[in-house]
Amino acid sequence: MFSNMKIIPKTPLIRQITIVGFLNLFLISCAVPVVYAPLELADSDTTQDISYKIGAGEGLEIYVWRNPEISSSIQVRPDGKISTPLVEDLVAVGKTPTQLARDIERELSIYIKEPLVTVMVRTFVGPYDQQIRVVGEAAKPSILRYSANITLLDVMIAVGGLTDFAAGNKASIIRKVDGQQRQLFVRLDSLIRDGEIGANVPMQPGDILIIPESWF
Repeated sequence: MFSNMKIIPKTPLIRQITIVGFLNLFLISCAVPVVYAPLELADSDTTQDISYKIGAGEGLEIYVWRNPEISSSIQVRPDGKISTPLVEDLVAVGKTPTQLARDIERELSIYIKEPLVTVMVRTFVGPYDQQIRVVGEAAKPSILRYSANITLLDVMIAVGGLTDFAAGNKASIIRKVDGQQRQLFVRLDSLIRDGEIGANVPMQPGDILIIPESWF
């Protein structure tokens, strides 16, 4: 049935088109897609202590049972210390409220028999290693207090999303892993604008989320 068919010789133009077509197929087959792997938790993170630690600048309520005259509302100084009636220059930063309460009890025991102290945090800041900092093209660049199980989506809700100039899919998280800083890329455009839940990742205390500006 093909005996009557004529083979048309390839002209230079046809040969050029054929070569270009093969080159395109070759380039497509060799292209490596950019894969954004989910951010894995470090081995130590599974047992990480996420108890809240007091930070500089926080407001504290210190209640001494049956001793209202030495109970007080104070603010942690920039040097990380506090002073209360009968207690001077006690380090507060980096301690849990319970740890600080026990330290105050030890100081007060010099003057009061078996003091019972409760420390309550009025304003939360936390030390740097328990904060999440968001810089760049967020609607409201902020310093957030880390809380258990917080995700990238939670962070973006807290900062009001992206600006119109954000390059969301070029954003990255700076995270300390095994004592070394690592840059981990995330896809904010895919998460926020396309609703791709696979782009949501867990955050860790001390993370810095950097959102660059788009140049186009």
